[in-house]
Amino acid sequence: MLLSGKDYLESIRDGRVVYLGKEKVTDVTTHPAFKNSAATMAMIYDRKRAPENQDCMVSEEEGEIFSTYYLRPRSKKDLERRFETHRKIASWTYGLVGRSPDNFPSYLSGLATRPELFNELHAGFGDNLTQIYKRCRRDDLFLSHTVTNPQVTRRGEFDGNDKVSPTLKVISEEDDGVIINGLKMIGTAAIFCHETWVGNLQPVPEGHEDETITCSVPLNSPGVSIWSRKPYETAANSEFDMPLSWRYDESDAAVLFENVKVPWENVVLHNNVAKTRSVYFETPGHSLANHQANVRYLEKLKLLVAIAHVITKSNKVDAIPAVQTTLGHLAAQLASLEGMIMGQIHSCEEMVANSGYFTVNRRYMYAALHWCTANYSKLCDTVRELLGGGPIQMPADSSLLQDPELSQKFETYWSTPDQTAKDRMKLLRLAWDMLGSEMAGRHAQYEKFYAGPGFIMNLYSFQMCPWQELDGIVSDIMDKYDAV
Repeated sequence: MLLSGKDYLESIRDGRVVYLGKEKVTDVTTHPAFKNSAATMAMIYDRKRAPENQDCMVSEEEGEIFSTYYLRPRSKKDLERRFETHRKIASWTYGLVGRSPDNFPSYLSGLATRPELFNELHAGFGDNLTQIYKRCRRDDLFLSHTVTNPQVTRRGEFDGNDKVSPTLKVISEEDDGVIINGLKMIGTAAIFCHETWVGNLQPVPEGHEDETITCSVPLNSPGVSIWSRKPYETAANSEFDMPLSWRYDESDAAVLFENVKVPWENVVLHNNVAKTRSVYFETPGHSLANHQANVRYLEKLKLLVAIAHVITKSNKVDAIPAVQTTLGHLAAQLASLEGMIMGQIHSCEEMVANSGYFTVNRRYMYAALHWCTANYSKLCDTVRELLGGGPIQMPADSSLLQDPELSQKFETYWSTPDQTAKDRMKLLRLAWDMLGSEMAGRHAQYEKFYAGPGFIMNLYSFQMCPWQELDGIVSDIMDKYDAV
């Protein structure tokens, strides 16, 4: 089943609890803080089922059609179809929606290639995983993941203390399920999702087995509440003035679980410190999901480089050799990332021998992930230098265009020989929303930390590097000679 945009919007009017400050939001599809972004998610649902996109974005298995981002890849061709699906979805939002509907299903599809791993840990949990995967695939669900613990959590501080640790944990087991209580981060796009995946992408220390629960939870479950950060959509007084904040704020949120009942059939891991994090790396889950992140970033970088080029033409500096050198540098960076992504597919691997399932080349994927997180701020700074002081030389907002007298003065003094003041303002507003607005600041933070802190990026590449092969190069040279 493929949901239409209308069906999708109706499906998230489901009694969920969302807090915006002290306000309890009853319908995220109509609330001024979220309605445009909800419409953006609905647009993705409509476009991916459109006839012209079905060749790559719709797959079939066991007589069932489903979105290709739920496809468990069995070949390079399957990975190419997944890539094109990710690319198209990212292009529709210019790479600004990181946790789009194709993100977490990539995790889930990778996990679902190894249900036997979960059955080995606990009888029946692998079967639960398979059923969760098939249900989400069948119902075309939009899922978020909340797999990070509260930043302030230091477990030792709560030992022997009356204060309760905020970290989510299982507080009781019953015949028909578990009761969970606590806080999970960072539910990016959770406000617009049907369910969230609770788990751990951080290590959990010994003695805290009750925190290792991994399960799927519908976001309208009793006891679940979503606490939104400040939305940028409400600050966007018009699409003209803040075109990106206006419709592409996917939102971020903390998700609080207060004595939430999770049926056993929604649980895939419990009481296992060693595996609560490692299952994402022992399956293609982490690699497929972060391949999607690489592809999404590529589309965002295209927008950033395009803004740089158009701005230099608007400012009449595009013919200056030094400016062309800077633009060439940006173009080379864009091509470098695209090459790394293509290499992931070209050199794909069967991660688990004889499983029949493939994933992207993990070494190249982690190298691209490292490149993305390390370079976003630098790339933005480069474009900022090309932008200059133009945005802060513009009037407060586009409302002056509604006044004939002011509008005429604006056109007289702010226009250039081949660009109207209105068009110039429109371009500079777009550039500012990409580089200087509050939403731009959020994206700078997001791109730096969405996959973890910098040292984690380094460790991924350290672990994937073929050190034995590289060391062999040194040994090969040294073995050819000896002291005389």
